[in-house]
Amino acid sequence: MSLPLVRLLQLTTPALPVGAYTYSQGLEWAIDCGRVSTEADTGEWIADVMRESIASFELPLAGALMQAWQADHDAEIARLNDDFLASRETRELRAETVQMGYSLTRLLLELDTFSALDGWPERLRAVDTPSFPLAWTAAATAWQIPVRDALPSYLWAWLENQVMAAIKAVPLGQSAGQRLLSRLGAEIPALAQRAATLPEDDWTNFNPGLAIASCKHETQYSRLFRS
Repeated sequence: MSLPLVRLLQLTTPALPVGAYTYSQGLEWAIDCGRVSTEADTGEWIADVMRESIASFELPLAGALMQAWQADHDAEIARLNDDFLASRETRELRAETVQMGYSLTRLLLELDTFSALDGWPERLRAVDTPSFPLAWTAAATAWQIPVRDALPSYLWAWLENQVMAAIKAVPLGQSAGQRLLSRLGAEIPALAQRAATLPEDDWTNFNPGLAIASCKHETQYSRLFRS
């Protein structure tokens, strides 16, 4: 097993202390209002968000960030980070990526395997308000993880977190969660391959249902998750 693969596993494990488990990205409201109540509903909701938002905007942006990190194009890194922050539809979605980006940045600066790499701590510190994809791609690039491996892994980590949120909140059983991961995970290779070459003019996160769910979640009376 190669060291970059080990580092990739470290970046995608649920044990990564960035607080991802505390967020549902609007899924909790969809459950609360009755839109999502079964395994089939859950799969439909997560699949739509994965295809129409994460894989068509956040994932190609992550690929572009890795290219910019590799090219030492720090101005482009800052631009992409600002664009991602501006694309967050609601206050809590922006707060989510800022908090996770802060937590991952802090963690990386504490790890000798990152902080000892020449120039990387300084480049990461130089970014104002790092988002989660910015910090994640900094680690992936610094640890020499190929883009072809990083993008599907990034999408898998997002999918796993959504399914884990659904297991808690719908609720679903563990077997149902594995069925969802198996079925939806089969789409990841093609989505990641498309994201790797998708021109920026074609990036889109137009998903009104997700935006409405997140808006509603911000004022939801009782909730388990922060988004």
